[in-house]
Amino acid sequence: MMLLKLKKQSNDTHFFRGCAYRNSQLELIRYFCILYRGNNTWLLSILNYIMDYTTTLSHFNIEALNEMQMASVEAIPKPNDVILISPTGTGKTLAFLLPLLQLLKPGKATVQVLIVVPTRELAQQIEQVFKKMSTGFKVNCCYGGHAVKIEKNNLMHPPAVLIGTPGRIAYHIGNENISLKEVHTLILDEFDKSLEAGFDEEMSYIIGELAGLQKRILTSATDLNEIPAFVGLRKPVELNFSRPKNVVAPSLKLKLVRAVGMEKLDALLLLIGRLSHESKIIFCNHRDAVDRISEQLHELGVEHGFYHGGLEQIDREKTLIKLRNGSTKLLVTTDLAARGLDIPEIEAIIHYQLPVTEDIMIHRNGRTARMNANGTAYFLLEEKDHLPPFLKVTPETFPLPGKFTKPKPCEWKTLYIAAGKKDKINKMDVVGMLLQKGKLLKEELGKIEVLDHSAYAAIKSYKIEATIALIRHEKIKNRKIKMEIAS
Repeated sequence: MMLLKLKKQSNDTHFFRGCAYRNSQLELIRYFCILYRGNNTWLLSILNYIMDYTTTLSHFNIEALNEMQMASVEAIPKPNDVILISPTGTGKTLAFLLPLLQLLKPGKATVQVLIVVPTRELAQQIEQVFKKMSTGFKVNCCYGGHAVKIEKNNLMHPPAVLIGTPGRIAYHIGNENISLKEVHTLILDEFDKSLEAGFDEEMSYIIGELAGLQKRILTSATDLNEIPAFVGLRKPVELNFSRPKNVVAPSLKLKLVRAVGMEKLDALLLLIGRLSHESKIIFCNHRDAVDRISEQLHELGVEHGFYHGGLEQIDREKTLIKLRNGSTKLLVTTDLAARGLDIPEIEAIIHYQLPVTEDIMIHRNGRTARMNANGTAYFLLEEKDHLPPFLKVTPETFPLPGKFTKPKPCEWKTLYIAAGKKDKINKMDVVGMLLQKGKLLKEELGKIEVLDHSAYAAIKSYKIEATIALIRHEKIKNRKIKMEIAS
C-alpha cells in the first residue's frame, strides 16, 4: 500500500514540500528509494530544492510552514502578480521572503527586489528576518528618522534587497542616491496600511521609476477593497487566508470586564493586577490616554512600556526591545502597535478604549492567539457602555478582584551599551564581555540586539547591578563605552 501511494504521488510537488516542511526524513528517504532509477539530475534538483528551504527554516527553529506560507512559496516564483491576504501573526514576512531565493541572482551589483512598507518598525523587522535567513545577499533598510548620510553610504554599494518607507525611498530616488531601474520584483507589504497613511503619491512615483519591473506582490492583513491603478497589477493570483470578520479564531477567548461603581482607570488597574503573570498589551485610541495610564502605572511602581507616534524613534525601539527580551510584560499603546511590528507572543489584549472599526479590532486581537498559541482579548467597558456593534460574539463576563495587586518585577532587565554595528560591535563581542568580564552564567544572559549605534542585552534582574559594576571600566574593541540599565 505504501508503494502504491508513493507512486501515485510521484508528480506531486506538494508531496516534496510536505516531506520537507514536516521534517519527515524517513518518509522522504523511502520515497527516493522507490522512485530513484539512476536519474542523478532529477534527484539532485529535488534534494537541492528541499534543502534550500529546510536550512533557512532551521535558523528560525521552524520545522513546518503553515498552509499560507506553502501557498506563497508555490505562487510567488510563477509569472503572475500575487495578492497575499492573511491575518496578523500568521507569518507573512517569511512567506514572501522565502521564495525570493528563487528570484534573486547572485553577482548582480544592483537592487533586484524592493520592499515598500508603511512604518520604520516594519522595515527594521523585515531586514532582521532577511539577515537571519543567511542568504548571502546584501540587504539595506531606509526610513524616516534614520540618518540619511548612513543610508547614502550604504546605497553606494547597492543591496540585492532594499526595504524602506515610501517617503524615504522616494527621497533617495529623487536625489539620485539609488537607481531602481533593474528592480524586477516589488513587494508592497501591509499595502492597505500604506494607503491609510496617505502614501499614494509616493508609491505611485516609486512604481513609475521601476522600469524593469516584472512582478508585484501585495500583502495585507485584511481584504483589499480596491487597488489603485498606479500599482499596475497584471493577472494577479489572490491567496486569501483571511477569516470571515464575524468568526473568532478558536484559540482566542473573548472576555467582558465592566467598571461598576468605579472609574474605568481603576478597573484597568484591578485587571492588570489580576493578570499579573501574563504578558499583555493595553490598546487606546489616543496618545493622551496612553500617557495618562502610563503615569498612573509609574506612580504605582508597575513595570511597563508605552508606545505611540509622539515618541522619538530611539524610545520606541527601546520599548519594543524590552518587550521582546522579557524586561517588560506590559505595553500601553495606540493602534500603532496593532500590526507590522516584531512583538513576541502576547497572552492578553485589553481594549481600554474600544476599537473604532472592525478591522482595527481584528488587528488588535491579532497580537494574541498567534500561530498555535492561545490568547484572550478583554473588552473594558464603563457601567453603561455597549460592546461594538460589529462584535457578533458575546464575550464571557470576567470578574474583577476587590483590590489591586501589584505585579511582581520581571525576571530580566536590559543593559544598554552605547555602541553598535557602525562601531564594529557585534553580538559575540557583547556575549564575550558579559560572560568573561561580567561573570555571567549562560542562563543569566538573555536576548541580545545590536542596532547601528547601540546594543541591548537582557540580564537576570538579580545579577544586572553586579554585572555593571564589573564591566563599568571595561573596553569593547579597545574602546571605553558607556553601559547602564536601559531606562
